[in-house]
Amino acid sequence: MNDAVLAQTVNINPGLAAIGYGLGAIGPGIGVGLIFAAVINGTARQPEAKGKLQALGYSTFVLSEVLALIGIVVYFIASTK
Repeated sequence: MNDAVLAQTVNINPGLAAIGYGLGAIGPGIGVGLIFAAVINGTARQPEAKGKLQALGYSTFVLSEVLALIGIVVYFIASTK
């Protein structure tokens, strides 16, 4: 591709990137809250399933937090240009 076209597509304002990451971090934050609310609710209803619920809760927590980590990496990439 032409260098002028590449320069136009990569030019992102760092402040706009910060706002975008802040809005993007809301989703994983809500997801983590819902995950652990479900684990607590399930443990209260059926205490003998605590181990299975915690293992499932932590694995889904990791998947949710990966989205936030990818967002912060994209923020740093966008703000350095």
